[in-house]
Amino acid sequence: MNLLDKIGREFSGYNLLESGKRIFDRKPLQCSLYLTDKCNLDCSYCTEYDNSKPHPKLEDLKLWIRKIRDLGTMRIALVGGEPLMHPDVVEVVRYCRDLGFATSLTTNGFLLTRKRLQELEEAGLQVMQISVDRMTPSAVSKKSFKTILPKLDYFKDSKISLHITGVICADTLPESKAVLETGLSRGIPTEVRLVHADPLSRFRVERGSKEELEEFVDSMIERKRRGEKIHTNESILNYQRSLLRNEPVEWTCMAGYKLFFVSAQGKFWVCSMVHTDKHIMDITLDDLYANNRKKSCQVGCGVYCAVSTSLLVQKPATVLTKEIVSRARRVPGLIKQAMSSPAPVEPPAPAAV
Repeated sequence: MNLLDKIGREFSGYNLLESGKRIFDRKPLQCSLYLTDKCNLDCSYCTEYDNSKPHPKLEDLKLWIRKIRDLGTMRIALVGGEPLMHPDVVEVVRYCRDLGFATSLTTNGFLLTRKRLQELEEAGLQVMQISVDRMTPSAVSKKSFKTILPKLDYFKDSKISLHITGVICADTLPESKAVLETGLSRGIPTEVRLVHADPLSRFRVERGSKEELEEFVDSMIERKRRGEKIHTNESILNYQRSLLRNEPVEWTCMAGYKLFFVSAQGKFWVCSMVHTDKHIMDITLDDLYANNRKKSCQVGCGVYCAVSTSLLVQKPATVLTKEIVSRARRVPGLIKQAMSSPAPVEPPAPAAV
């Protein structure tokens, strides 16, 4: 990848201009679609897998995806469970791209192969998020960086943008810094975020020392401002720090409106924690807009994608300006790296006959 491509990737946002319309109109920006409830791992804090349920059929997924697009949604995030377990994951990605969706996929990476990555790239996948919490597995989290480190080489020449994300709790905190450093040292945008509660507002694992957590979040804020590839935007880092300090945050949750979820049974969910029995095929724009309101559960909310989308829509200038400035600070490093890299050696010209 040449220098201009690298700089362009730093500022890329899939369908950024088109998606910008959703800040000003009444249509949704993003949907997270569960391709399956099944997962190959069983992390203690996770509330989002159920191996007793079968994969949804491809024809059902396509029907729901078409409906999600008809509602005006610009982006679709394919999640689970473990989406790579679905036998038709490549075809799902291709269908999403054919409909014009900006498309991402979140995986623990254990099932990723070089061949599967190539298939997903050919299908048009734009972003892959690999979720790891520790360098080595534990009873709380099986998502270890050690297991997927060799797979990072698959992305060397891939058009798919990769980022690493992890969860911080008492169990993972001692290794969270190593996860962050390992990702950043390889030039991969990386983030680690505070663990959130389950649908009953209970924490399934110990959260860890507030003092240590706040110190870690503060360090990520400073590194973000220096232009390091901390993937979390500064608004969410500040929000997490406020959670740790028990400081009130003024915002209006737009989950169920600008961002919503669809389960692997086709049910409409306000977010990953707030479920309904309504089917996505019965949802209208008025149903979505009805969720444009403050919600009792938003106090202390840890569904960071919902918080991030809400803050983006409510304070676009603040959120985007800080992110653009942060990314602009990465450019001198890219230029320096390009100048210090040895020039490619041209093959010798064939000898004259």
